[in-house]
Amino acid sequence: MLNNLKRIGGIDLPPHQEIIGSENEYFYRNKMEFTFSNKRWLTTEEVQSEVDIPDKDALGFHVPGMFDKVINLNNCYLQQEPSNAIRLSVKKFADKNNLTYFDIRNHHGLLRNLMIRTSSTNDLMVLVQFYENDKKNINLLMEYIKTSFPEITSLLYIINQKANNTMYDQEVICYKGEDHIMEEMDGLHFKIGAKSFFQTNSEQAKVLYRKTKELANITADDLVYDLYTGTGTIAQYVATSAKKVVGIDSVEEGIKAAYLNAERNNIDNCTFYTGDMKEIFTDEFIAQNGTPDVIITDPPRDGMHKKVVEQILKIGAKRIVYVSCNSATQARDLSLMKDQYNIIKSQAVDMFPQTHHVENVILLELK
Repeated sequence: MLNNLKRIGGIDLPPHQEIIGSENEYFYRNKMEFTFSNKRWLTTEEVQSEVDIPDKDALGFHVPGMFDKVINLNNCYLQQEPSNAIRLSVKKFADKNNLTYFDIRNHHGLLRNLMIRTSSTNDLMVLVQFYENDKKNINLLMEYIKTSFPEITSLLYIINQKANNTMYDQEVICYKGEDHIMEEMDGLHFKIGAKSFFQTNSEQAKVLYRKTKELANITADDLVYDLYTGTGTIAQYVATSAKKVVGIDSVEEGIKAAYLNAERNNIDNCTFYTGDMKEIFTDEFIAQNGTPDVIITDPPRDGMHKKVVEQILKIGAKRIVYVSCNSATQARDLSLMKDQYNIIKSQAVDMFPQTHHVENVILLELK
């Protein structure tokens, strides 16, 4: 991370802060996505045996660099139970009933993806993504999941016949229970739908948001912009310290949830907008909502569009807190901002134990 900031961004960093580690190294994720494939990754022994292998279906993770190969999982140590039990049970039922697994290369087969979301409030979401619109077998599997795991509070499915498995433009069908789950963090409650972005490590997310709020150093007269707000989590974390918070995100479902979350948390000084950041974050938007004193930005892995960076520089807010899950794109963006802003602090938070990925929080102050 530090190497990326120095090498890609050409940035003079302040004294290094030790990474904030995660107390839980296993079973820390609240969201897992598994892929069905009819082309299982074969072990070296299976390949060398030269014996015909009839069982080539898998439910698990993609092999790095091989988009149509999936490693079948027997145990997953990233998400707490009943995640493992649900995945294994679904595969066993699918195999027993001859349900077809998706052919990722040639696009056919019924079963495509399985998503499981958990929360500290004991809510549990299971979403199955199908490729073929086979109502009989869809109902067969969904009814099995419903009766086998009564603890599921949100059972959903999608029929996705696109070439890719992204769900943001797909209809989510609620088979049983609610269309969302609830999460609680530091007394705030958040509604999380199937399409909602939410940090996958809830315990470390608290650490991340507390650190973000600390570095933002917001006063009662400050207008704050929260870019890429998701379900408005950071916006509501800082709202009690600010005069007003304006959140922007491209996912309409997330913004709807942000408003509901704010209402549920009795927060009345947050306003949220839906739109492509580079299109909505304009001079007209600033004129309508006011010039921010503090900007918090938490973009996806691709970082911020150049137009967004240009608009931030045009605004000239006194402080910017940049939260990133990709230090390479963060470094790229910061290199465009270093002539106008000083980097005061860099703090990494380990959100993803057992991996090399970290979240990094950068505090910038106007020169």
